[in-house]
Amino acid sequence: MSRSDRGLRRLAAGTLLVAFPGTTAPAWVLRELELGLGGVTLFGFNVADAEQLTSLTAELRGAAGEPVISLDEEGGDVTRLAYHVGSPYPGNAALGAVDDVELTRQVYRAIGSELAACGINLDMAPDADVNSEADNPVIGTRAFGNEAALVSRHTVAAVQGLQSVRVAACVKHFPGHGATRVDSHLSVPVVDVTPELLRTRELAPFRAAIEAGTKSIMTAHVAVPFLTGDTPATLSPAALTELLRGELGYDGVVVSDALDMQAIVDSVGLAGGSALSLAAGTDLLCLGPLPTYDDVREVIDGIVAAVGDGRLPLSRLEQAADRVDALRAWFGSGFDSRFDSQAELTGQNGIGLHAARRAVRLTGAPAPLVEPLVIEVDTPPTIAVGDVPWGVGPWLPEAEILRVEPAAGDVPGLLAKAAGRSLVVVVKDAHRNAGSRELVSALVAARPDLTVIEMGLPIWRPAGVTHIATYGAARPNAQAAAELIRR
Repeated sequence: MSRSDRGLRRLAAGTLLVAFPGTTAPAWVLRELELGLGGVTLFGFNVADAEQLTSLTAELRGAAGEPVISLDEEGGDVTRLAYHVGSPYPGNAALGAVDDVELTRQVYRAIGSELAACGINLDMAPDADVNSEADNPVIGTRAFGNEAALVSRHTVAAVQGLQSVRVAACVKHFPGHGATRVDSHLSVPVVDVTPELLRTRELAPFRAAIEAGTKSIMTAHVAVPFLTGDTPATLSPAALTELLRGELGYDGVVVSDALDMQAIVDSVGLAGGSALSLAAGTDLLCLGPLPTYDDVREVIDGIVAAVGDGRLPLSRLEQAADRVDALRAWFGSGFDSRFDSQAELTGQNGIGLHAARRAVRLTGAPAPLVEPLVIEVDTPPTIAVGDVPWGVGPWLPEAEILRVEPAAGDVPGLLAKAAGRSLVVVVKDAHRNAGSRELVSALVAARPDLTVIEMGLPIWRPAGVTHIATYGAARPNAQAAAELIRR
């Protein structure tokens, strides 16, 4: 391989954020970092605890100075730091329900401080989608709300909070994933809106984030017919170059959503999608958790080949490298919260419970608890969230907890078990699950004195019962709900 070929390979590798299994870095990752790999994206399976994560990121940094080390830490339902126990911070829906931008700024500063203390320098958050579709299967409580102005002001506060401690924000999912009924992990959702609606609703939070100085923006694998045709925005020059770079004037780093998602691999493949996304205007390619080292090498080779045959201009690759270099330089300048004391970080965790208590909404008056039976109606996790623990059990130690599948709910048996006892039913996004609604309605018909706790969006609720809405299923959301029924 000639010197020029090695230089081109280094440029190609510099656009990649790879993932790997386990809690230690494989030799190939360290070797590729030395050869110019852009960085890594970490997932819940990479994190055991803060000490292990700090050691891992130090090893990664030791191989390449200041690579991009990223993960999805939105707070609320989407957490990587606390994947095995649940986040100590409520998510965006709860923060939007409170609608105190200073509180949002403080929560994201606390999140950023914990990330930086563990060596993370880019957070793939906040979610800036306007959740205008109630049946959205992938956004929901990850959004601040369904109004563009509210989402915009809290997106700005989140960006400011993260970046105040030198953790780059990555505002997602451009040009908007909130009006979809399809999960882009599985296929290509369509956002069929007019140009006017896109600009006034979907784009408003991104425009605000750009004005606030967000260091990165993540693409969405969504098609917008008038703008991208049936092509996902991640692969669309019209979306990324003409709209984001041109009309909105953004010159920071553009990060792709995970390219191993079905919306991409089922259409153009991983290597093909990588080259197309770079040509469209992306600077960093998040490959996701599925690709192997062989896949990574194929992607690098594919990018090099695309430059060779003219599908990807070399100048576009160099432009991406310049933007990522500027981001890395920003990482190393100014405030570094890795010097925060552990005591300070522990104290910041209190902001999560404070925010959750402000967000929780109670309708009715719970009766005093008598040998409580808690029925938690199971809800399948989304791919973005993963299998993160949830429920109120840890904060109701005196209760008997039953986790049931909606279709398997034995209403007569459950009612018999609850006879003479307080009954609490916990659901997540019951508005999206007919089985959950049917089970809850049957229980309410026989026991109108029960309490319903909704840990998703409170769009559906049975009439005439005590109802608690938490706007998320993180640990502090559950604790805030439990406090209301125990007081």
